[in-house]
Amino acid sequence: MNLSDNGRNRSDHSRTETIVIINSVLNAPLILISIVGNALVLLAIFRTPSIHSTSMIMLTSLAFSDLLVGLLAQPLFIADEITSLTTQNPILYRLSAMIGFFVAGVSLGTITAISVDRVLALHYHMRYAIIVTNTRVKCTVGAIWLVMFLSLGFYFWDKYVFHLMAGVFSAVCIIICTASYAKIYRIVRVHQQQINIQHNAVENENAGNKMHLSRVKKSAMSTFIFYICMLFCYFPAFVLLTLFGTLHVAWKPEWTFSSTLTFMNSAINPFLYCWRLQELREAIVKTTKQLFHPPNGN
Repeated sequence: MNLSDNGRNRSDHSRTETIVIINSVLNAPLILISIVGNALVLLAIFRTPSIHSTSMIMLTSLAFSDLLVGLLAQPLFIADEITSLTTQNPILYRLSAMIGFFVAGVSLGTITAISVDRVLALHYHMRYAIIVTNTRVKCTVGAIWLVMFLSLGFYFWDKYVFHLMAGVFSAVCIIICTASYAKIYRIVRVHQQQINIQHNAVENENAGNKMHLSRVKKSAMSTFIFYICMLFCYFPAFVLLTLFGTLHVAWKPEWTFSSTLTFMNSAINPFLYCWRLQELREAIVKTTKQLFHPPNGN
């Protein structure tokens, strides 16, 4: 009986060690990409005043939270995983969990705010500048950071309640993003129908409508791509958070890889910015060239 137990324990330890090694290998390049990619995004935004807008305020918040994922959350997560193979370090475990939830929560909340912003930009395009002001956007971004920071207090009160709240928060964000994309899709369809009806209109006006429709479609496609990536990266963690908070059952291997998947979103986002946002892409390229080839470096 003891030999059987010992063999099973060795097998479990070997399996756990393999999972930790695989997870560490997966996270290593993601850490580098998150740091370099989001640092370049932030630097490009700060160095290019011409692209500053309300949308860029939210994008700056997202890039900064994603940068913290690479700088703090992932290294602590991997350190805790490796340490757990030999001994449990409760301080490292709690610090890793709290910072991970905090920065990932800010990223998810900011992505949700961006999706709502795109709906407002399309639905109220004539009054968008009046409705969405710099002050309101800064207050919204500040509220996201503050709420996520204050929610960490629940971790010390009851970890099951904290995980359940994190699951509910993720569900709300996913629902809002889904509703936002559905609304954007309907707006695009309406604009498409209006263009089709106006075949007999003045040519210049029709060309202007087609140009507007093209911008609407591009914005809708960008939003959809961000939404799909967010859903792919955050949904598994949402499911496990909800199950852990309600059933008090932890699936260690599944949670390990779902965390890595969540962190992956922070590495993907800079590529999405460069791909879908031309102004930001040009600013990043210009900033990168300036870093490697300074004007006074000849």
